Amino acid sequence: MTTQNRGSIAKVVSASLIGTTIEWYDFFLYTSAAALVFGKLFFPSNDPLTGTLLAFLTYAVGFLARPVGGLVFGHFGDRVGRKKLLVLSLLLMGGSTCAMGILPTYASVGVLAPILLTLLRLVQGFALGGEWGGAVLIVSEHGDDKRRGFWASWPQCGAPGGNLLATAVLAILAGTQSDEAFLSWGWRIPFLLSGVLVVIGLWIRLAVSESPVFLAAQEKSKPTHAPVVEVFRNNWRAVLITIGSRMAENVSYYVITAFILVYVTTGLGLPKSAGLNAVLIGSAVHFVTIPLWGILSDRIGRRPVYLFGAIGMAAWSFAFFAMLDTKNSGVIILAATVGLVLHGAMYGPQAAFFSEQFPTRVRYTGLSVGGQLSSIAAGAVAPLIAVALFKEFGSTIPVSLYVVAMCVLTVIALLAACETKGESLHSEVLTERGHVPA
Repeated sequence: MTTQNRGSIAKVVSASLIGTTIEWYDFFLYTSAAALVFGKLFFPSNDPLTGTLLAFLTYAVGFLARPVGGLVFGHFGDRVGRKKLLVLSLLLMGGSTCAMGILPTYASVGVLAPILLTLLRLVQGFALGGEWGGAVLIVSEHGDDKRRGFWASWPQCGAPGGNLLATAVLAILAGTQSDEAFLSWGWRIPFLLSGVLVVIGLWIRLAVSESPVFLAAQEKSKPTHAPVVEVFRNNWRAVLITIGSRMAENVSYYVITAFILVYVTTGLGLPKSAGLNAVLIGSAVHFVTIPLWGILSDRIGRRPVYLFGAIGMAAWSFAFFAMLDTKNSGVIILAATVGLVLHGAMYGPQAAFFSEQFPTRVRYTGLSVGGQLSSIAAGAVAPLIAVALFKEFGSTIPVSLYVVAMCVLTVIALLAACETKGESLHSEVLTERGHVPA
């Protein structure tokens, strides 16, 4: 790769990473707030776990909107280009998050408060459903075939980056304010900060050029049918592989980063800072290790790295809660950090692996629809199921078994897939088989 090409891909990676970090900041900010304050402010109840469950229901609603966002953004992204849709997704995400920061609570307007919160959550989910596919594609399609795993892993860093930023802001506020002040007005500050971050993200993202792979494909041919029709007609197998591969990755991530906040406070009686600090430090390590897993996938293949993460997560799901139960802050941090490193083994090669499953003219749609449908079945319900299992059985063993079951589904999906390392994204053999032959 020439120096000029390296500069070009670095610019694209930077723009994509900053944009995805901002969008995931907005999304995870809601997740943390749902675990810490939304149950009390928008869903008051005599039982703290019941209020938290109701708050997580609105959290799940955001996931329901993600496949719709993936479908709409994917359709137009495959028709008019990746860049325009990425700008729109950032505007929608930032606007809805800022609006959450000025929402009246249940004490002020009654049932209207949770209704407005739910509507804004739908907008968040819709925007994020279109963001992820476009962000990983514009990098995948700019980079070279031999190092795609590395380059495409960087937008994935936006997830821990956004979580790191959201958790850091919440941790600072929780550490410098009384519980009363944080519950009264302090929680609003990180939501309003999103407006400033979006302006920065737009300035950087608007400077990125359109995907050269997309432009080349547009010159040759365009979808004769709606992209979603072609995806399910010719690439249904790739969609199923994408959905199955995300099950363990999605569920484990939200158990580690969202359910931990509920468990350490309600289950163990520890201050919320214990969970926030663990997620904060774990996310920092997660951010650094994701590109390393991407590099490894360029050398030994996507599937071996992904399989290691899924199998490792199944084993760690039991050790994770055993370490939390020690109530030792250092051990809790280690539990979250190791869990997120194992998650990175799945998340690092995922962007390149999924991009390589679909042909260019329907890649945005295929990647988005497959990825976001799995979010409903996995990420949307993971905190709900975890909280419900813990409430019902009073034990974390059922939660660990739930994670193991999702890991088994992911292993099956990966074994059904072919290795795609080093394949050209220009190849149209994908249209006939739903995947690139090894």
